[in-house]
Amino acid sequence: MYKNSFPQGFKDGFLWGGATAANQLEGGWNLDHKGLTTAEVVERATDRKNFTFDKVTKESLEKALHDPSDTHYPKRRGVDFYHHYQEDIKLMAEMGFKAFRLSIAWARIFPNGDETTPNEEGLAFYDRVFDELAKYNIEPVVTLSHYEMPLGLTLKQNGWASRETITDFLRYTDVVFKRYAHKVKYWLTFNEINASTFGFMGTGALDSDLAPQAQLQLRYQALHHQFIASALAVQQGHKINSNFKIGSMLARMQTYPATSKPEDVRAAQESDDSNLFFTDVQVRGEYPEFMNRFFAENGITIAMEPGDEDILQAGKVDYLSFSYYMSTVTSQKNAGDKSVGNMVFGEKNPYLETSEWGWQIDPVGLRITLNTLWDRYRVPLFIVENGLGATDKLTADGQVHDQYRIDYLKKHIEQMKEAVKDGVDLMGYTMWGPIDLISASTSEMSKRYGFIYVDQDDEGHGSLRRIKKDSFDWYKKVIASNGEDLSE
Repeated sequence: MYKNSFPQGFKDGFLWGGATAANQLEGGWNLDHKGLTTAEVVERATDRKNFTFDKVTKESLEKALHDPSDTHYPKRRGVDFYHHYQEDIKLMAEMGFKAFRLSIAWARIFPNGDETTPNEEGLAFYDRVFDELAKYNIEPVVTLSHYEMPLGLTLKQNGWASRETITDFLRYTDVVFKRYAHKVKYWLTFNEINASTFGFMGTGALDSDLAPQAQLQLRYQALHHQFIASALAVQQGHKINSNFKIGSMLARMQTYPATSKPEDVRAAQESDDSNLFFTDVQVRGEYPEFMNRFFAENGITIAMEPGDEDILQAGKVDYLSFSYYMSTVTSQKNAGDKSVGNMVFGEKNPYLETSEWGWQIDPVGLRITLNTLWDRYRVPLFIVENGLGATDKLTADGQVHDQYRIDYLKKHIEQMKEAVKDGVDLMGYTMWGPIDLISASTSEMSKRYGFIYVDQDDEGHGSLRRIKKDSFDWYKKVIASNGEDLSE
């Protein structure tokens, strides 16, 4: 639609805030009848640049099941939001948060995942959290599954590898949709659904003893079950409350061709398609044609039941949310200097700075991503993760001077504003994570993202005292000005 004008800034009601996950934040892993989750059997990495979330084997799982402590499993303790939620939400309110993204720990509601009656103590906890948020007019943005399915479903039916898990998931979503129908408006079905192709973290299925082709078959079949579960949950939620806004969530891996060589450009296009395949299904409601070739060439056959394609079409999401931390470079041979932080999917970009964890910092890439997603899907977009993991130092007088975090966020918000001027419909920004929490990739505490410092080390020692960093007051000013005042 032609207009002789364009937006000058973020819309009124823009959802400024922060994002977390229960398994990295809550703690209380063995309280009030909560069950173990898949996240709570992942050991802390000994190498901070070596991801651990998909290194779960039958042997390591057996070891975890017989360990009654959180010593080697930091996600069990988180940063004890379970007992500090009032204090933490008050700090978010002081910053002026309009939204707080959090996940419901499925195993706090259904401890083993297959019960027919929910755990009332778990439901009551989230009632208290949502009521506390309402007190400060903060909108909860709730992820239904954030790498934390009940471990009981892994042990019983190998997680999402079984179609039975769809029924278990829909029993859970039915309960929480109805319980919180008038407390929560914004929902996400699966966090970074493309993580299902990584393995255990996304599927809850043990497949490390399978041959590579069998792994691919299992992971894409498990993914199909998640697609169906998501589409059915969207329909279910809309029937319960027509005002619900239910979205999908993608780990966006923006990539560039290594050169202008046509073969490199084509390789980057293929890499981009492989990332956007997931949102093609959830936003457009169908598998894209290019995946037919991928499945055939890799010996993958998706077992679909009659009606599955109709379910996907009827269960399209209301908005598309995504995480954005970095960009990658792709070449025909995928050769060159690899960056560990780019999750080995791409090559190192010589034009970009790199964080101490090897993540390449690319604010302009966020604008490119926003325009790419808007052009492809034409649905509202929501940045629900973006941030800088760093080793923050607490000074002798109890302060944290994190100018590097302010610089990172400022540059990304500037590019968000440019994308809005380009015409992108952007509904909100919840940076990761407003309070220090346990790292998803390595289960360490030293990799900090927050505006709020938590006094806890990698071994779990510390007072858990909350301390405002310099970035706290800066973000407060950003929100108060609706993104107009980014001065330091």
